[in-house]
Amino acid sequence: MRFVYPEGKRKALTFSYDDGQSFDRRLAGLLRSAGMKGTFHLNSGNLGLLRGDEVFIRADELAEVYAGHEIACHGVQHRNPTTLSRQQLLLELQEDRKTLEKITGHLVQGMSYAFGNYDDETVRIARSLGILYSRTTRDTGSFFPPADFLEWHPTCHHDNELMKRADEFIDIAGFYELPVMYVWGHSFEFGRSGDWSVIEAFVEKMQGREDIWYATNMEICRYVLAARAQEFSADGLTMHNPTALSVWVSTGTGLLEIGPGETKDIGER
Repeated sequence: MRFVYPEGKRKALTFSYDDGQSFDRRLAGLLRSAGMKGTFHLNSGNLGLLRGDEVFIRADELAEVYAGHEIACHGVQHRNPTTLSRQQLLLELQEDRKTLEKITGHLVQGMSYAFGNYDDETVRIARSLGILYSRTTRDTGSFFPPADFLEWHPTCHHDNELMKRADEFIDIAGFYELPVMYVWGHSFEFGRSGDWSVIEAFVEKMQGREDIWYATNMEICRYVLAARAQEFSADGLTMHNPTALSVWVSTGTGLLEIGPGETKDIGER
């Protein structure tokens, strides 16, 4: 028995982009047109701000710009988490979440660490505030889901051998279970240079693949956590799903969906 993604998809692809500058409009549209999903980590205190050559997405256009994608936290003012007092960090994270939830009308429980900086206290505070995952900037080059989603290390930045990683992901080794390719960066890195060729080539290469689940960070987080919460009989041949999500498994006899609250035999006795 092996866990697989919804509908029996073998692997998952997700994107994570920070800061919410105006170039997100083009990036979000590119992913959406290819049937892909991303997560955009925003600083609510910067919404609508004009700062030199930095132009940030306005609050009143979030729904349009990020349609089909996930909006997540990045701190109210993009302050370095490890230099703040405990009270300042609480406000930086909680107020960002509250503001984004008020604007979007949706739960906002994902995050990325500003500047990629965090420590054990940052993780504890994020967890206590209801954050389910937070992305770091520590590229792994691999496709394993994280042991702890509050320290979710991505596969690679889009400038870090992206197309090489794409080829590896397409031909991924069989020992990976619930593999995920996680690409991160900032849209202004494309916008300021005017060179969108790397991300456009990657999207073209990866789109429309039947074995890939194109999902947001949160969708992958919730699914993997649901898979980890499954309960089994002593012989491992009966599975109970105590979660609110359907979980899919591949067995020697085919593909099985175990719905919320269901108990099913997954092997022959």
